[in-house]
Amino acid sequence: MTVEEYNNCVDAFSDNLYRFLLKNIKDEALASDFVQDSYEILWLNYKKIDAKKAKSYLFSTGYHTMIDYIRKHKKISHVSDNDLSSHVHFEQYSDLKELLNNAIMRLPEDQKAVVLLRDYEGYSYDEISEITGLSESQVKVYIYRARVFLKNYIVKMENVA
Repeated sequence: MTVEEYNNCVDAFSDNLYRFLLKNIKDEALASDFVQDSYEILWLNYKKIDAKKAKSYLFSTGYHTMIDYIRKHKKISHVSDNDLSSHVHFEQYSDLKELLNNAIMRLPEDQKAVVLLRDYEGYSYDEISEITGLSESQVKVYIYRARVFLKNYIVKMENVA
């Protein structure tokens, strides 16, 4: 990768990377820090990286930086099927987007990340596998489990409303 290709990456991918990280971490300052860290790591390794793989490298680096931070600060919450009843609210929601965002925030970090990469950013299973370091079959399993949780969460909310 050349310096010019690196600069093109900054212009082309910064907003998408920031949006992805912000959607996961819900903290603008942290998301900005993670983007900055990702570009710093890319800069330190730009001679070793193929420009065609820079986007994947950036998202992978950003994702791993975020996960490391979350693990370090112990903010990972595990949700099992048994926990669904504790996530039901008796409030009426008129905004489906708000309801969906609330449901997404209740997902475990790995499931949240793969769903956001697939459904919000439009990555293929193979690309998500490369970004997250998970196998393609594990990515599919996480997406399936996340979608089942989201469906059950939204259906229960509609029944209450």
